[in-house]
Amino acid sequence: MRCAVFDSKATMITMTEKAAKHVARYLERRGKGVGLRLGVKTTGCSGLAYKLEYVDELLPEDEVFETHGIKVIVDPKSLPYIDGTELDFAREGLNEGFRFNNPNVKDECGCGESFRV
Repeated sequence: MRCAVFDSKATMITMTEKAAKHVARYLERRGKGVGLRLGVKTTGCSGLAYKLEYVDELLPEDEVFETHGIKVIVDPKSLPYIDGTELDFAREGLNEGFRFNNPNVKDECGCGESFRV
């Protein structure tokens, strides 16, 4: 078993301005919410996948990172896997979506749905 200790002052999750604008527009249309939760779940061929959801209420154990006026909320179990990640939003042709620039990723599956750290 491996145990990691994280200094919350050194830990960072960021978001590009483009991603922040997209989240802000969605929260405004939705009419409620305090931010965007970024986490990981076990799945896929490489082991982990990102999960995103809008948050209406913070939990006591949540870590909150604010960038460009948007709160990115992370649970403590996901943090070691996504520390240092920058969340971006991109459009390519008819496709659009969030992109994760995660310095911890060692390998991704061929379909791009899961990763390994």
